Amino acid sequence: HPTVVVLCLSFLLMIGLSLVAEGLGFHIPKGYLYAAIGFSIVIETLNQFARRNFLKNAARVPLRERTADSVLRLLGSRKRGAPAQAEAEAEEEAPLEPAFAVEERNMVSGVLTLADRSIRSIMTPRSEMSWVNLEHAPAAILAQLRDTPHSLLPVCRGQLDDVVGVARTKDLIAALLLRERGDVPVEASFAPALKTPIILPETSGVLRAMETLKRAHGQLVLVSDEYGTVQGLLTPIDILEAIAGEFPDEDEQPAVRPQGPGQWEVDGAADLHLLEQVLETDALVGESDDYTSLAGFLLARFETFPEAGQAIELDGLRFEILAVEERRIARVAIRRIEAAAQGPAA
Repeated sequence: HPTVVVLCLSFLLMIGLSLVAEGLGFHIPKGYLYAAIGFSIVIETLNQFARRNFLKNAARVPLRERTADSVLRLLGSRKRGAPAQAEAEAEEEAPLEPAFAVEERNMVSGVLTLADRSIRSIMTPRSEMSWVNLEHAPAAILAQLRDTPHSLLPVCRGQLDDVVGVARTKDLIAALLLRERGDVPVEASFAPALKTPIILPETSGVLRAMETLKRAHGQLVLVSDEYGTVQGLLTPIDILEAIAGEFPDEDEQPAVRPQGPGQWEVDGAADLHLLEQVLETDALVGESDDYTSLAGFLLARFETFPEAGQAIELDGLRFEILAVEERRIARVAIRRIEAAAQGPAA
């Protein structure tokens, strides 16, 4: 306890100075010395009590989370949930030029926070899945397979929840082209190419999903809820995107599109973790939130279902609804609010 050592040295210094003063003929009332010593002891007692409470609260945070916060702070990222005073002190201590680029900090942040994320936050959602319907005409299926940019597809019977198997697109095309007779059912033609689907519950963690993908040998993994309804699919690319950012397919555009300095156009289905990295904020993702997209985040903050043109301001950012399609938020404009526009500085 270095503070106790300093306190004792201060007492010795005070006593020594009082003895020197008396030796020179100056009279110092002993009450002043006793009051100073008593006041110092009270202050140090309160300081030790506050320090013990701080250490007790810090011990409640998991070691992995504390380690991640420390690493992110060294990299120059904002610590999630840190008080304003702590952030101000960190900014004062930080070097003028960060040693790591933004992309490097984002990737390290993605790795350190990966275990805390749910499968729902990284998977391809049901609404964006491509799948083969065995009840469609062979010509329509062949046209779909030739146009799709995906190498693996779920094969279903009538609806997405009735999954027959998973197959490579090229194998399905070959099976259709090699059909001997037109009266052979499509499902029978696809049978040799189909593999048993691997299904994970949506409550599984990302680390478990990674182990499953390793054992899948390149096959995609389907994600279902407790009722057996398919909620999405997961591939190694989804894990990589959670760490390094988006890798859009040929038929897709980035979910977050810069429109100028401090301005973005964002899809409602954009992942909140990715958006936090782009916007350099920690106000979007909460530990107890059950949503993973920007649309879910905004719906939780509007009292009623928003219409195009409605806006909300949060953490120095303005979110404006650009388009609503089929009772869902399709596109959102995000703009960083300048400090002068928010109000006079304190």
